[in-house]
Parts: sequence; structure tokens; C-alpha cells
Amino acid sequence: MTGSLTFGFIGLGVMGEPMCRHLVEKTKQKVLIHDINAEPVARLVQLGAVDAGSVSAAAKADIVFISMPSGEHLKKICEMPGGLLESARAGQTIVDLSTSPLKLTRELAGKFAAKRADYADAPVARTRAAAEAGTLAISVGATPDVFTRIEPLLRCFASEVTHCGEVGSGQVVKILNNMVVVGTVTALCEAAAIAESAGVSTKTLFDAFSKGSADSFALRNHGYKAVAAREFPERVFSTDYMHKDISYALDMARDAGIDAKEAALGASLLTEASRSGFGANYWPVIVKVIERSSK
Repeated sequence: MTGSLTFGFIGLGVMGEPMCRHLVEKTKQKVLIHDINAEPVARLVQLGAVDAGSVSAAAKADIVFISMPSGEHLKKICEMPGGLLESARAGQTIVDLSTSPLKLTRELAGKFAAKRADYADAPVARTRAAAEAGTLAISVGATPDVFTRIEPLLRCFASEVTHCGEVGSGQVVKILNNMVVVGTVTALCEAAAIAESAGVSTKTLFDAFSKGSADSFALRNHGYKAVAAREFPERVFSTDYMHKDISYALDMARDAGIDAKEAALGASLLTEASRSGFGANYWPVIVKVIERSSK
């Protein structure tokens, strides 16, 4: 599948560490890793990864995967002195697994192309548990040749890999996926608050939804596991992270001249939740903002 290629993996956070672990264990190839936190690096070194020690050292790999918390972080590791752009070379492939702004994605792809390096956006979807299990869903923006090159590697940690089109297409699909999920969960939270005020429990409501036309992935996961259970832990997909993704969706909407009212509502609820001290909590915590507004 990979011959004698070397891989790099930069960013070993909640999602990055398990993705990298699957890559190390399933390819049996040399994987150069880097993160600002020593703990995930140490755990992966025990499994056979190589601590690169810096971005520039990890960037020596043939195919470099990036998993960053935001577009700002992605831009920094690409453009800083000793960053990925400085190290880029002909024939190298850069794969961004982060959810990043569309404009930045296309801008970076152009800069890497000028150095004859290939660039693909491959943002991951689903949960931390899916990352641990290797069952993520990935939408990919890349040329057909690049997609063919990286698809077997992405399948080390994803059960669904979809080629969405040229560079940037993967980000469009992922960002709009999250926009729709926020809209669905907002409706579930509003329904739960109304039901509780009328004497019907959230679990009873959601049980009925699951048997009818209101059933959805969002209901069965975010609804049951967070809203009904009233569990909004940290180190899961946070309010601040989801707000970032919705801001990217609103940027695309503005560029298209579209007034995305539902996305704007979701963004406002996420903003209020963050200001109320829930920025690090699992983002369906917006139900608390909705309930508070009724009091």
C-alpha cells in the first residue's frame, strides 16, 4: 500500500492522537510525530512512532498529516519559519485533517503547488469515540491522483472516505455538515425545553421522536447522550470548537450572498453558552441557554 514512504503527523490532540495511533499500528511504516504536549508523543513513541521534535523535522516525511484546532493554528505551522511551506518539496503531499476555512485551504493549496507539493483537505467527522475506534467519516478535497494516493491511509482511521471534488470541497462538506447538525440539535433543545415545561420528560419526547419522522443521527447521539442525559463533559467537541466551525459556514454564506438565518441562530446560542462559562463543555450545552431564556 505504501512502499517505503515515510509519514508525518503534526497535532496529537483529542482526535489527532487516536488517528495517528491507527496510522502507526496499521501501516507499520515510519511515522514522524510532533505536538507541543509531551504526553501523547510519549504514548505514541511506545507504539513505534518517532518523536520528530519539531514541525520542520516532521515535515521531512513524504506524506504529512495535520490535525489542528483551528485555521489560525494551521496557518501558523504552515507559514512560520521552519514551517511546512518552508520545508515543502516536489512530490510531497500535505493532508489537512482539521476543519479549516475554505479561503485559507485554497490559499495554502496554491502556495504548496508553487513548490510542486500536493495539498488535500480531509476534515474528519464523527466523535472522539469514532476516532478511537477508527470509524471516522472523512470528506476529501483533492485531485483524483492525490485522492487515490491518500485514501488507503485515511481508511486506517476512517470507515467512510468520500472524495468531494477539488481542493476545498472537503471543507465545504464538513463545515455544512456541522451547520446542519447545529440546526438539528438546536431544534431538539428547544423541543426538550418546551416539553419539560408542559410536563413531558425529554427522554419520553426523544423516545417518541426516534420512532417517527424526527429520528436522526443527531437525536440518537447528541440528543440522547447529552441533552436528555444532561451530560456535557469537557475534552469532547466543545462549544468553542463548534462556534469556530459555524463561523466558517457563515463566512461562506456571506461570500455567496446568502442570509443563513438558522446558522446565525446557532452561532448566537454558542456564543452565549461560551460567555456563560460553557466554552470548554460539549456543545449541546446550548440547551441550558435555551432553558434559561424561558425563565
